[in-house]
This record gives sequence, C-alpha cells and structure tokens, in this order.
Amino acid sequence: MKNMKIIYILIAIFCVLAIIAGIYAQFFVSEEDRNNVIMPDFNNEPNDEIKEKTQEEIKTQFTNLFTNTLNLGEYDTSSIQKLDNTKEIIYSAYDIVEQNENYELNIHLPVINIQGEVPTSFNNITQTVFANKASEILSNQNANYTIYTVDYAAYRNGDILSLVIKSTLKEGENPQRVIVQSYNYNMTTGEKVEIADLLTQKNIVQSDCQAKITQVVEKAAQEAQILVQSGYSVYHRDLSSQMYQLANLSTYFLGPNGELYIVFAYGNQNFTSEMDIVLYE
Repeated sequence: MKNMKIIYILIAIFCVLAIIAGIYAQFFVSEEDRNNVIMPDFNNEPNDEIKEKTQEEIKTQFTNLFTNTLNLGEYDTSSIQKLDNTKEIIYSAYDIVEQNENYELNIHLPVINIQGEVPTSFNNITQTVFANKASEILSNQNANYTIYTVDYAAYRNGDILSLVIKSTLKEGENPQRVIVQSYNYNMTTGEKVEIADLLTQKNIVQSDCQAKITQVVEKAAQEAQILVQSGYSVYHRDLSSQMYQLANLSTYFLGPNGELYIVFAYGNQNFTSEMDIVLYE
C-alpha cells in the first residue's frame, strides 16, 4: 500500500507540473516560439538513417543537370588566360538543331576556353568523341536514319571547374547509346583533377568509395539478372572488370552543390543506354 501511495503522489505531482507548464506556455511564450517547438517523434527510432536515393532517382537527377550552361556563381575569371577573350571559360561552340530525311540533330557542343595543355587535351577528346560524329552524320547522306543529341553542364566548386557532356546516339536499327565524358580542371594550378583529389576534398575514404562502387554495381547486376530470367535482353556487367577500380575511373565530376558523381556509362564502348551512378551528396 505504501508503494501505491508513492506512485499516486508522483502521478499527481507530474499532472500539476504539466498544468503549470501549459499555463506558462499559453500566457508567457509567444506564438512564434510555440510553433518552433520541436516535439519528439515517437514513431521513429532514434537511430533511423536517411534513406538513400535509388538508382532511378539518381539517374533522373543526373539527367536534369544538362541545361547547356556554365554555372560560375560569383567566381571572377578575369585572371584566367582565355583562347578567346570575348567568350566565357566554357561556351557552346556549336549549336545545331536540324532535321531531314537522313538525320535528326540537337547538338550543343562545348569548348573549354582556357589556354594550356590540359584544357587543350580535354577539347581534343571532345572533338574526337562528339564533334567528329556530328561531322560524319552531316556529311554522310547515305547513312541509316540517325538521331544524335549532345548536351552539357559545367560547374565551379572552389577552384575546380567541372564539365560533363552527355550524348544519345540512335543509328538505324542499332540500340540507342548514351555516351558520357567529364573533365575536371583546377583553375589555380592548371592541372587535371583526379578522383583521389575529389575524394580527399570531400573527406571520403578511398576504400569506402571502392566498397560503395562495388555495392552499386553488384545490385544493378542482380536486378539485371532478374530481367534476363524473365526473358528480357539487358546489358551484362562484368563485375571483375578493372573499369570499376578507383585507379581506372575516368567519368566523375562535381555537381552544382559540390555533390560528387561517379558515372559508369556503358554506352561509351557498347550499344546501350545503361549506366550506373555513384552519388555523394
């Protein structure tokens, strides 16, 4: 009985304190402060983690980047030696929107307008991968009907300038290809930025990044295998390929808010639109 009395007394004290707190909040706390009070969420576990984006969500986010613009923020480029002083450090050198009985083109081909060996090497790759294909399509009137698009996005994060180019290519009856190239340039040192540099900048441990790449690709391979068993023809990922090793990565860049994209665009070498993307936000 004594223990029960103590419990009743404690309950009564708690109720009185609750009433006093309610009265105080009603008369002495502003409405704005009451609205800003964060109530505990008893439906969530304290250790709940933020749900990671799916590959579908990441790919949609990636696709939406390509607005054919350079995003510098307030960065002053006046000290950068340009190839053409009348243009920005990245600009669209060719804008071709044309359609006839042989082809359909929607091309926005960027140039890195900076003097130096590294920007020149980047521009040479763009010429080889994208510009030469456009020239081939325009000059070959006997080719199968071809649909070709090229778009880009460029971002400045600190001293790092990132440019990513994406094209889609559909030639005749061949499957559509999606081709992606990226370039990362340090505007202070004039050097190419390696993936290791970006991981260090974002405080990402290399072994952790390698593990995340493996996880993403293995999951994609498992999902593809399910489709194969259902009778679909899908791209086969070779999980033992050296392309997935950090030392061999070639397509990576920093997005508009400094997020790191690592892209495996299988259409770079094959007739496929398939890709896997590792994202650090």
